[in-house]
This record gives sequence, structure tokens and C-alpha cells, in this order.
Amino acid sequence: MAGVGRGAQAVAALTGVGAATVAYAALIERRSFRLREVEAPILAPGSTPLRVLHISDVHMIGRQRDKQAWIRDLGRLEPDLVLHTGDTLSAPDGVPAVLDAFAPLLERPGAFVLGSNDYYEPVFKNPFKYFNPKHRRTIGPELPWGELVKGFTDAGWLDLTNTREAITLPDGRRVDLRGVDDPHLKLDRHAAIDGPADPDADVRVGMVHAPEPRVLDLFVADGCDLLVCGHTHGGQLRVPGYGALVTNCKLDRKRARGLSSYGAGGRLAHLHVSAGLGTSPYAPIRFACPPEATLLSLVGRPQ
Repeated sequence: MAGVGRGAQAVAALTGVGAATVAYAALIERRSFRLREVEAPILAPGSTPLRVLHISDVHMIGRQRDKQAWIRDLGRLEPDLVLHTGDTLSAPDGVPAVLDAFAPLLERPGAFVLGSNDYYEPVFKNPFKYFNPKHRRTIGPELPWGELVKGFTDAGWLDLTNTREAITLPDGRRVDLRGVDDPHLKLDRHAAIDGPADPDADVRVGMVHAPEPRVLDLFVADGCDLLVCGHTHGGQLRVPGYGALVTNCKLDRKRARGLSSYGAGGRLAHLHVSAGLGTSPYAPIRFACPPEATLLSLVGRPQ
């Protein structure tokens, strides 16, 4: 009977630890917003640093006041350029909340692409389906993505949906930008932007929501120096010492968040995958993967 008692105590202890972990992941970590600061040697040797703020996967709902306040405060950084890689919304009332929260950043030069949760509201999914790379996607009601696009573009940000543009920053530096629509909805149209990046630009950037290698490879072939993406949520649930369990795309787990080198066809680029600022309302937890935005300091390559 003593052994049974100890066994029951062990089960109770494990149950308690599990409950505490879930509570932490749902109530604390998913609201512990952080700014990650990363340096990337991309520019010509001796260049003045270029400060790029990368935001992704906001998944905004109107009632999320703490997230809105945190994003609004990012305006104090005064970045040279803001890049936003989609999945901005989780509900129809997210549009006015996003535009209000982003207002200080919309005063800076910026560009964006859309993700599936800009077009369609999230729906409940069995979380274990993400371990099956061939799982069938399910989508919810259409979201007012047109209002979001209008709000961003009216403020002067570039819509890089299957488009390539160049932007000249206030300090005179030129950025070659290209982007495609969401690959998971099969809306990406690289043929519309195919062609070599501007060799005279100070930096050449490719943008897409989901970091699917088939898209990244094309950006590298175009001559992009920097690839920026979101979608993975950094894995959302990470195991310390192991990392992300899944990426929800064909990108390998080790690149689920942060800056890495990405090669294709004998060329190399810097890949930055944002862990994002939000979650689906049907999976509102994060563990060992706090929500984040990233300030990328692009600096000169070693001579």
C-alpha cells in the first residue's frame, strides 16, 4: 500500500507540474513580448548600419490591449525601415486595432506581405495535425484584409504582394524589395517578379510569409541578400536543448526562428524568421518561445 501511495503522489506531482506549465505558457509567456536585437553583416564594408524592424504574426484581436500598447511603443526605436511579414489578423475587429498600434511605425518607411490569417479567420484545428506535413489546410470566414492593405498603403508602406519595388530611404540609401503572396494558400507568383535584383542597391530583400524553401531558393537565385519571413511562430512550443518541434512548413526545425545562413544554387543569403508576436486564438500558448519583434542591424561585411 505504501508503494501505491508513493505512486499516487508521483502522479499528482507530475499532474501539478503539467498544469503549472500550461498555466505559465497560456497566461504569462504568450504575453511576455520581447525585442530581439540581431546584427547581420550584409552591407558593403564600412557602411553605416541600417536598422530594420521585422514584425510578423501579430494575430490581432481588438481586445488585446497589452499587445497593442507594446507594438505602439516600438515607434521609439525610429527604425530606418519596417518589414512586416503577415498574419496580422485573427478577427475582423483586428484591423482598427492594428492600424492604431502601428501608427508610429507607419510614419517610417515600410513594406509588407500578407499571410493566410490576413485573408481568413483562424479556426479550431487538432494541434497534432502539424506533425503531418501533408495535412489538409482548413480556413475560416474571410477577414477584411482589403481594409488592412488600404490602411498600410495609405500611410505609404509598400504592398509587396507578388510585386517588386525599390525604396530610397531618407538618408539616400536604396533598398531593392520583392515579395510574394502566401505559399500555403498557393497564391505566390514568383514569375511576376522574376529577374535579378538591383546590383547597385545597398541591400536586396526578399519577403514572404511562410519560409517555404521552394520560394526562398528563388529569392536567392534573384540575388537577394536578406530573406525575411514569419509563419513558424518559432515553433511556438520549444523543448529546451532541442528547439522547435515543428515549423508548419518544409523549412528545417533549426531555422524555425532567428538569423541563419541560407544557401541555394551556390549562393548564400541571410535568412531571418520571426517567432512572431501572437498565436491563434485556438492555441493561445507559448513555451520557451516568447513573442517577439526583431531589430535587425545590417552592418558592413568584414573587409
